[in-house]
Formats: sequence, C-alpha cells, structure tokens
Amino acid sequence: MFTELGLNKALVETLAGRGYEQPTAVQQAAIPLVLDGRDVMAGARTGTGKTAAFVLPLLQRLMTVKSSEHRNVNMPAVLILTPTRELAQQVFKSAQQYGAATDVRSCLVYGGASLNVQIAALQDGVDLLVATPGRLLDLIFKGAVDLSRVESLVFDEADRMLDMGFIGEINQLLKKLPQQRQTLLFSATFDDAIFKLSKTLLNDPEILQVDTRNSAAEGVEQKVYEVDADKKHPLLSYLIGSNNWQQVLVFTRTKQSADFLAKELTQDGLNTKAVHGDKSQGARERELEAFRAGEIRVLVATDVAARGLDIDSLNYVINYQLPYNAEDYIHRVGRTGRAGKEGLAVTLVSSEELYLLEPIETLLDEKLNQEWYPGFEPDLDKPATEKKRRPMSKKEARAEALGLRGKPANKRRGRRR
Repeated sequence: MFTELGLNKALVETLAGRGYEQPTAVQQAAIPLVLDGRDVMAGARTGTGKTAAFVLPLLQRLMTVKSSEHRNVNMPAVLILTPTRELAQQVFKSAQQYGAATDVRSCLVYGGASLNVQIAALQDGVDLLVATPGRLLDLIFKGAVDLSRVESLVFDEADRMLDMGFIGEINQLLKKLPQQRQTLLFSATFDDAIFKLSKTLLNDPEILQVDTRNSAAEGVEQKVYEVDADKKHPLLSYLIGSNNWQQVLVFTRTKQSADFLAKELTQDGLNTKAVHGDKSQGARERELEAFRAGEIRVLVATDVAARGLDIDSLNYVINYQLPYNAEDYIHRVGRTGRAGKEGLAVTLVSSEELYLLEPIETLLDEKLNQEWYPGFEPDLDKPATEKKRRPMSKKEARAEALGLRGKPANKRRGRRR
C-alpha cells in the first residue's frame, strides 16, 4: 500500500480515486528515499511507473516544507527536466493529477509554444516546474524564472537527454542552480555516459535497478520479420488490415520516411497520421490526442516526437526502420505492454539493416529470432548490393532524426526544444 511508503492521506486518496492501490517495484524502492531527501539514480523499464516514483514524494515534500516565499514568484522549489515536449506534457499532467488535492502550483514550459503565455504562468506562482532545457534557458535569459531556490532537481529520461545533445544546456542550467540540492536521475536505460554524468550531478546516490539493466518491457512479445525493403510497406498494411489491429504506433528513423509512409498507408485505406519535429506543436498535440482517443488508427512517428507518448491500452508497436541507437529500441518497445499489460512489438528488417540488429541484441543480451512472413519472403536471387555500413554515432543519429545531416554546423545552432 502507498501509505506504507510514507505518503500522506491526501495523496493516497487521490491515487485510490484513480484506481492505484499497489505501488510498482520502482515506486516501492524510490519513494521512501526521495521523501528522505536522498539523491537517487533509478533505472526501470518503460511503463513501470517511474514518473509517479518521483512526482509523488516531491509533491509531499512541497506540501511539508514549501515556504510561502515560493508563492506568487517565479522561484520553483522543484525542477523536472525532460528531453522532449511530449514527455514534459506527460510529466506535467501527472503532477497535476497526483497533486489535485494539494495547493502545490505546477507549471510547464517547452519550446514551440508561446513564450509570453509561459512567462505569465510563471508570474502567477510556481512550486514545481517541468521544462525542456532550451526553453528554460530562454526564460532565464529573459529574467522570467529564477532557479536559485530549487531544492530538488530531476532528470527524466536522462539517456535521451544526452543522446539529443543537451549536455551544453545542462551545464548552463547547473550554474544557475544551488549546489546544495537533491538530485534525482531516472531512466529506462543506463549506459556508461549516464554513469559518468551521474558522478558529477549526484551526491552519494542510492542506485536502484529494479529490472535487468536495459531490458525490454516485460509482457511484450517481440517478433522480427526479415523482409526486402520494397516489401515493408505492403507487409505492414497486410499485418494491420488482416489482423484488424487498432491503435498501431509505427516508428521510422526520419521525418521524411514518416511522411511518406503515412501517405502510403492512407492510400491503403488506413487512417494514418505522422508526427515529427517539423509539425507545429499544435498539430502534434491534436494528432497525439486523436490517436489516444482511437480516432486515428495508425500513428507514424520519429523517436523524438513519440517520447512521452503514454497510452495504457496501446497493444502494437512496429519498428518500420530500426533505430541507429540501440537504446531507442527499448524505448520504442516500451510504448506497449505498459502497467503490466501485454503487448506486441514487430520489427521489419531488411538485409541492409541487419547490422543495426546486432547492437540491439547485445544491449538486450538476447538473440531475437528472425522469421520470414509467408508471402513476403526475401528475394534471395537479388544481387547482393549491400555494403557493411559503419554504425552511426549518437550525434549523427540525432542529426539525421532532426533532418540536419549534411547541413553546415552553424545551421544547427540555436535549435532548442
């Protein structure tokens, strides 16, 4: 029970009203530590309740120690940093829901939305601030927010923050924060870069790894179909149509691929939309909400746009193209099988992409069985034109996902989320 973790009656009653009675493993491990003011580095599979594991105890700490000085000023006591707008929205929504019976004021800031509206929200008073790094720096530069009284700092999906090249922004933000603070680092995957970063951010942290490190979501069946590149789209349409799959999330590597595939699937009679970084924030929010509501059957997304997409009943995830970063495979698969439910993750891999499957299997410490789907078998008589490709670096992968590969470096600067 949540009461046994030290949470107060108001929060427990709110959770009960939402149907949450038993904490997950990561919540059981993390909540008492966060309540005690400890620094925590926690890793757990996507969909296991990591957001509540830090939001709930931080809300309680704000209720207990929140000074009246934090009201009606732009000085948050809690700062939660996320790599993407969608994840920021998800965390903010959770903070509002869990804190509904409290007087804690939460605020959300991210790029792509009105700066003036966000400045006005900060001026109304903020205790808990959810932000993406770039927009937060913009607001600091304009004098709209002061981080000098932050007591608890959270890095949510820290691995993605590093993959997306936010280390420069993080270092700038750290200069604005008090050295004496609680720091929490939560992620579904941990690599050497994360552990290196943790040594500079956290003070004698408790390290929690409630699942096997870098494991895929439990309850998710993983299938890999080897198929020629020109047969991927027909196979995808056949799988969705013949099985009557609804609410299917499809991942591509680039924005151009997402748009092209969405157009092709629409012509096949499947109600499909694409979401990626070139879409306006309003358009992305409308399409994500329509997908949640079941009004859109297929959503084609890039990794950047889909992070933070949280749908309890999502049953199907398709890797139309394998990611360049093996860790992104775990996050993709983690969009299904959430909250202990079952899910299916299907990967369509061509011979040219097989080199991308190897690092995924190494990360998972698991061999993924490759199959041929009847009627869509690879053409073994095709001339072998594939070349052994060098795996992309994380920096190159991020540039490709954002459509920046091949552009001069000065064209990339100033792109904030």
